[in-house]
Amino acid sequence: MNKTHVISSEQVTPEQICRLVEEGAHIVIGPEAAERITHCREYLDNKIKECKEPVYGITTGFGSLCNISINADDLSQLQKNLVMSHACGVGDRVDSKIVRTMLLLKIQSLSYGNSGVQLSTVQRLADFFNEGITPVVYQQGSLGASGDLAPLANMCLPLLGLGEVEYKGKTVPAAEVLAEKGMEPVRLMSKEGLALLNGTQFMSAHAVWGVWRARKLLKAADRIAAMSLDAFDGRIEPFGPQVNEVRHHPGQIAVAADFREILKGSQLIARHKEHVQDPYSFRCIPQVHGAVLDAISFVEDVITREINSPTDNPTIFPDDDIIVSAGNFHGEPIAMPMDYLALALTELSNISERRIYKLIGGTRGLPSFLVAKPGLNSGFMITQYAAASILNQSKGLCWPTSCDSIPSSQGQEDHVSMGANSATKLIRVTDNATRILGIELMAAAQALEFRRPLRSSETVEAIFADYRKNVPFVDVDTVMSPLLDKSIKYVSECM
Repeated sequence: MNKTHVISSEQVTPEQICRLVEEGAHIVIGPEAAERITHCREYLDNKIKECKEPVYGITTGFGSLCNISINADDLSQLQKNLVMSHACGVGDRVDSKIVRTMLLLKIQSLSYGNSGVQLSTVQRLADFFNEGITPVVYQQGSLGASGDLAPLANMCLPLLGLGEVEYKGKTVPAAEVLAEKGMEPVRLMSKEGLALLNGTQFMSAHAVWGVWRARKLLKAADRIAAMSLDAFDGRIEPFGPQVNEVRHHPGQIAVAADFREILKGSQLIARHKEHVQDPYSFRCIPQVHGAVLDAISFVEDVITREINSPTDNPTIFPDDDIIVSAGNFHGEPIAMPMDYLALALTELSNISERRIYKLIGGTRGLPSFLVAKPGLNSGFMITQYAAASILNQSKGLCWPTSCDSIPSSQGQEDHVSMGANSATKLIRVTDNATRILGIELMAAAQALEFRRPLRSSETVEAIFADYRKNVPFVDVDTVMSPLLDKSIKYVSECM
């Protein structure tokens, strides 16, 4: 039976969201949330009847059309038109896991009772999530400012019986699935289209996965780098408590302590060293990996705040009798942190590639390119080329899209975050970091075998033994791509 998650006033975390999506949890809108949603909708209905002044997006057009009032009889058609006209997503399709995250985050955002939606509309989003009905959404089209308009419009089209969905492994018209399930298309009421399309759920969904994967990757990177350090005959002194604690950075202190624990009991790390210093890619692991840890912690705090907030517009406060047209849909608060996290993961990749380069360099008693007979065999020569190529792409992706803005909607929306592009490139950089760490793990395991009969620590040897069940020692030249794929998969799924 799938785990049940009740939408309530309790905060959710990026890790919790990812697990709910991965485990196929059943979403239930709790009584508190249902009461808040209903209370706000009733307030809005009464307000529209009483109000003589136009209210943006509720009784007016959108964007630069905000001064055009709409007749009461046309308010529902106004919202449907909004969804249809804004469904301008283009490019590659968004991974279904991220689309399901968007659904869940939109439900969460609407549950606070500040959006004016019908309870039945929020329930239909939950039905989609629970029934495995995943709207087809595209990666390009959002400016990340008036919310993620284009991708959220594509996500919400199927509520109206329009667009396409992924269902039971196939892409089919949404209308067919609604008919099969006996679901009537949602008839949007005033403000609802705007509530569905305004918001940061496209950006936030990518950020949630970026943060969670970054934490897992850093844990893997520490263990892979520890294996590399031991295989390279590195020194443990740069990981000592005094030298790291004196600088006060929490990430650096935590990484150094982690390495001391990982390498505890290693014969290799304890033996006499002929060299006085290690290269920076080994000696400065606490400083670099630690900075990445601090970056992840900062970004995670920001994203946690974001996913526990209503981010549409206007924002409605029924108990205060206030409807505010403001800018909580603007993606800047998460766009800059996503650019920062992409930079951090690229630096994690950067130092990993440098360790690969050192491991295959034919120094410290290791054979050139990590094969017993270099020359006849090229060994791991081109694995470093591959890592360098991937790294170069990530470096290019580190240009901060959040520092750009292109005015839209005839100048009414004259500053935008471009956070949607920060979001999609974050996932690409995360994928690249996984690949580079997979290459380093393959090189580190290969190098470790040349240190036998000496043994590394219990922790490292356990990782090594499990890894060897998936990726073998390379004795002579062979086709490397399948082995690299297995190594990357191991980092992604087993570490």
